[in-house]
Amino acid sequence: MIIMITAEEILRKNIITLRENRNWSQAELARRLKMNNTILNKIETGNRKVSSFELDQIAEIFGVSTDFLLGRKEKKKDEIDSILDTAMAKDGKPLSENDREVIRSMVEAYLKNKE
Repeated sequence: MIIMITAEEILRKNIITLRENRNWSQAELARRLKMNNTILNKIETGNRKVSSFELDQIAEIFGVSTDFLLGRKEKKKDEIDSILDTAMAKDGKPLSENDREVIRSMVEAYLKNKE
């Protein structure tokens, strides 16, 4: 017998686990979310769905991504990003976002033309 776990169940369990790992009561997490404790209780018991706004707030408070909360696999950085993470500018500092985008575009164009 295969048991399917819904995204809502994964979200609910992740919220509870993250809250308990910090030794926070429901009341403490509700306070941090500026949410009524009754609403948080309903979310954790599966009697109320989480809005997209609340999902963002919860992710922010726990320092995780919404994908993590929903049980989605984190997207791996592609090979170009991994290289750019270790690249340095001429002055020895990390590349600026603009430099990263320029270099990424050039590498992608080069690889596309090479095909």
